[in-house]
Amino acid sequence: MKKIITLVCFFLSAGTVFGQQTVFNILKARALTEAGKPDQAISLLNSAITEAKESSLYTCRAEAKILKGDYSGAIADYNEANKITSFSGEYGLSRIYALKGDAATSLYHLELSMKSFYKKSEKEILLDPAFGTIDNRQEWRQFWKKEWYSVSEKSISEIEYYISIGKVDQSRDVLSEFKKNYDNNSDIIYAESLVNLASGNSSQVMKDVSGLLSTDPGDEKYLRVLAKAQTEASDPAGASTTYSQLITSGVIDAGLFLLRADCYQKTGETEKALNDIGKYLEIYPDNMTALRLAGKVEVKSGDNLKALQYFSENLKLHPNDPECYMDRANSYFISRSWEMAINDYSMSLDLKPENSDAWLNKGISLLNSGKTDDACHDFRISFRMGNKRVTDYLSRNCIK
Repeated sequence: MKKIITLVCFFLSAGTVFGQQTVFNILKARALTEAGKPDQAISLLNSAITEAKESSLYTCRAEAKILKGDYSGAIADYNEANKITSFSGEYGLSRIYALKGDAATSLYHLELSMKSFYKKSEKEILLDPAFGTIDNRQEWRQFWKKEWYSVSEKSISEIEYYISIGKVDQSRDVLSEFKKNYDNNSDIIYAESLVNLASGNSSQVMKDVSGLLSTDPGDEKYLRVLAKAQTEASDPAGASTTYSQLITSGVIDAGLFLLRADCYQKTGETEKALNDIGKYLEIYPDNMTALRLAGKVEVKSGDNLKALQYFSENLKLHPNDPECYMDRANSYFISRSWEMAINDYSMSLDLKPENSDAWLNKGISLLNSGKTDDACHDFRISFRMGNKRVTDYLSRNCIK
């Protein structure tokens, strides 16, 4: 069941601002369902629904019910979501009837969704495993003979696809064809911004997207592109402000907290960074990236003991990740705990022997432990890998 169900919680990205508690409840419930704990998700959402009758709470509860195999309960929740916000449950209903093998009813609801604010991209629908039960049916093939997407939608989707696979030149070609047939409207400017961002022209992206936001200040996709451009332009303060706009507007994406935390740690706002990481860890307590970032923020703030706690927790959860060993080794290195650093660098190198920095730092740790011959062995390996920073250590300690 878990393989065929993907989470499709639906949210308004414009026109509706959810309260922060509603956002947190949805994020937490989504995480629990992803972790295969639908009963806990349902319990959380039951409580949340008594406080706020939001359509998004019902659609998320429906997904948890699907994971349990409670299709009737899920259908009831999607219908309740539709009563609160028109069409918000249609895509979910389409998925559930597809899972039941009822192609006609599934496509009826999919058509309603396609004609609404909740319209999904063609790629998202075609890759949705729920439709695998009906995608060989005549009704499905007939459905896709209709033109569901405008030229603008198709062009932007194609540009996004080429960029996602690293084919920026092809995305430029699509943009060129797109511009031949249309005036310089907002879709053209947005598409051009995507290509410019992929090409490294972040300053032009910031200029163009700022213009788009002046007429549509709450648009999620514009804000996301602007934040990426600001990050690429080494403007973490600007990016953190943009991520704050996304968060406070009610965009339901836990990853925004980590993105903003990374900006805060670059601007030296340690408390804000740790606060955002803490929020993320409330939702995903075992997340490797969040624990690693927390440790690095603590290192930067000068609290190496706290950093070691985060890195050790990460290793306990992810004992086969070489970077987790590297993180803790570097922290031991900073505190001059040479033997502990040597052990962790060795474990990291067992898993990833091509890391020249690990060989260098392990060599320095060995040198400080009085093991010069072993250190020189590691320095030479690092040098053969092309690490020029090891040259001084070799000349001062290993050439006789």
